Amino acid sequence: MSPLTKSVPPAAQPPVRTGPVQPGWLRVTHWLNALAVLAMVTSGWRIYNASPIFGFRFPNELTLGGWLGGALRWHFAAMWLLAANGLVYLLFNVSSGRLSRRFFPLTLRGVVRDALAALRGRLAHDDPHQYNQVQRIAYLFAVLDLVLLVASGLAIWKPVQLGWLCALFGGFQGARWVHFLAMSGLVAFVAIHVVMVALVPRTLRTMITGR
Repeated sequence: MSPLTKSVPPAAQPPVRTGPVQPGWLRVTHWLNALAVLAMVTSGWRIYNASPIFGFRFPNELTLGGWLGGALRWHFAAMWLLAANGLVYLLFNVSSGRLSRRFFPLTLRGVVRDALAALRGRLAHDDPHQYNQVQRIAYLFAVLDLVLLVASGLAIWKPVQLGWLCALFGGFQGARWVHFLAMSGLVAFVAIHVVMVALVPRTLRTMITGR
């Protein structure tokens, strides 16, 4: 080799990630959350039908519980599962550092860019270990919405004992409004989430097998 010739080092390759895309604790809490949300929403619809806020009712075929008393039992059981499981989910996300790695950074420009790319069918899903910014804001919305759903539900359940919480929502009727709107937001999130899973089926596989 000529002394004037310099060897060019090979291009650095990105590190190969061998760990699971979704850890076991996440998969378990995800599916328990899904079960709890399904039970809460469908039983909540039956409870709503007993005293509707708006001029419509949900079809009984889509509700859970059979009657008001049965729906309340399902609703409270699912509420405790959702609250306990959701707390475990948050604690593991924070303590493992996954919350900061997966959900941040998050910027308005990044959300708009990824949303426009998704609408054009050009949103990349090359690295399943990383969320795009549309996913980040959607999952953060779901977490915050669930917190609001539980808090407003507790205010409706114990308006006297938790009077301070009920007052935060503007009273009992205000808490009912917030609870209904939070439920509607959660249903919308689930619907969009299902559509996105259908468009990128491997995300379902990773949530079952971890890889």
